[in-house]
Amino acid sequence: MNDDHTPTWPYLGRTDTTDGVTVVVLHGELDLLAARALAATLDDLTGTRRPDLVLDLRAVTFIDCSGLSLLCRARHRVRYASGRLRLTGLTPGDAVSRLLELTGLADAFDLLDTAAPGR
Repeated sequence: MNDDHTPTWPYLGRTDTTDGVTVVVLHGELDLLAARALAATLDDLTGTRRPDLVLDLRAVTFIDCSGLSLLCRARHRVRYASGRLRLTGLTPGDAVSRLLELTGLADAFDLLDTAAPGR
């Protein structure tokens, strides 16, 4: 496991790449400030050919339209590059799940079981 633990406080916990799958751990509030801080990092990760990205959202406590836009942008960029984006760490009723349901985007993202974020 390549464990480069890239902290970008306060929104990005770490980024790990294993077998070509990049797992990005996000935490805190995904709002306008977070979206601005994370946009360049996610653009770098989704700007490669056939990116395989997992966003771990277990520690996200709040998300607004800016955070949702960030997720949708990453999804669009990955699809354009013939890659794969999956979300993990969602539980029924959490902030991200509720917003995805309310906006009708719950089926727009591939979801992973929390126990296996890199698979």
